[in-house]
Amino acid sequence: MTITCAIIDDEPLALELLQSYVAQTPFMELKGAYSSAIEALDGLRKEPADIVFTDIQMPELDGLSFSKTLNENTRIVFTSAFEQYAIEGYRVNALDYLLKPISYNDFLITAKKALKWYKQKEKESPPEMQKPQENSLFVKSDYKLLRINFDDIRYIEGLKDYVKIYTDSQSRPILSLISMHTIEEALPSSMFMRIHRSYIVNMSKVEVVERGQIVFGDKYLPVSDSYKEKLQEYINSRLLGK
Repeated sequence: MTITCAIIDDEPLALELLQSYVAQTPFMELKGAYSSAIEALDGLRKEPADIVFTDIQMPELDGLSFSKTLNENTRIVFTSAFEQYAIEGYRVNALDYLLKPISYNDFLITAKKALKWYKQKEKESPPEMQKPQENSLFVKSDYKLLRINFDDIRYIEGLKDYVKIYTDSQSRPILSLISMHTIEEALPSSMFMRIHRSYIVNMSKVEVVERGQIVFGDKYLPVSDSYKEKLQEYINSRLLGK
């Protein structure tokens, strides 16, 4: 599961630091970084996020007031150099409160807390709100809508704003203007595994794993450190002659 986030801070260094922390966290995707809450109001309308990390003391609109504008599906994490705001933060049902200077370890603990909260929420969703089981999806490509069967997909490569979908039935990859997060959420986790920020693979198509890389013909897909344990668990569960 991947959760999306946004960052709001009027201090450029603090904003840059949290952006670097998000980039290091494989299950998080940054949707926007804003230097003011006013700027974030418009940005989050266009690009909603699951989690918003926001400073409390900011000009024009402070973090506490801004948090009251968010819908109930977006959780807030306050960041501040002042401990006295912590109680006020929890009064507005903040997910967590990070005291500056923020270490990556503290950030990661909060990020995992957010991930756990969203996983629990997904489990508790009533059946009518859960995604129906499908065996295909539609993507836009070259001004057309293409249906792609899940079992036809070999792997997916993420570019900056696009994805390349490699299939068994087509010699060239299908190019579509969507994010890795969007397509990952649409794929069944029982079939597909993310092995890198830039790659998702159909595990039923994997025939060779060599030196920590997944091999598709002459293409070697790297497995990042963040996903190695999950991949190894998958292999161990199917490994003969241990």
